[in-house]
Amino acid sequence: MATLIEQLDLSDITFVARSAGCGEVTRYLARHGEQRAARAGFLATTLPFLKLTEDNPDGLPEAACEAAVTQFRTDRPKYFADRAQGYFATHLGNHVSPALIDNELRRCLSASPMATIEVWRAGFHADQRAELGAITIPVLIVHGTADQSAPIGLTGRRSAELVPDNIYKEYPTAGHGLYVTHAAQLNADLLDFIKN
Repeated sequence: MATLIEQLDLSDITFVARSAGCGEVTRYLARHGEQRAARAGFLATTLPFLKLTEDNPDGLPEAACEAAVTQFRTDRPKYFADRAQGYFATHLGNHVSPALIDNELRRCLSASPMATIEVWRAGFHADQRAELGAITIPVLIVHGTADQSAPIGLTGRRSAELVPDNIYKEYPTAGHGLYVTHAAQLNADLLDFIKN
């Protein structure tokens, strides 16, 4: 990302990242500074730190990480299919067509299995609490209260506690797939954030 930004000589950037992508933006800002950045949007973030440690008592145990990897390796299509309804929080009335769910499943299955596992492990073990606390640009954090992939109490709310200059929004009926189920609301919130 840094190479691309330098090559294109971009400035006044608004980063918009979702899920593990929020960690990429946070790491970029920590390593390369905020000179080219104007603001960032973190959607359904997996930040700041998922793993259970002595100083992160609300985190998830290492066994949970590896159990997910085992399920994924055993039957990857089933792993994604089993999580589709929760991903979109359809139990809360979000209408997502079977065709759209199938499309998202195909996208997930098109990714390298090994890369998917390593992204999951890297995100699980990455402690970005200090990096979040060092961000000085404005940050919009949007998280669904029904997010099963990145539980809001462990991720969105904790990120909002750490980022000094943030606007925090919770969507009561959204899951991890809020970019589909709440697209209009999300786009409006992002545009309002960019205008200010």
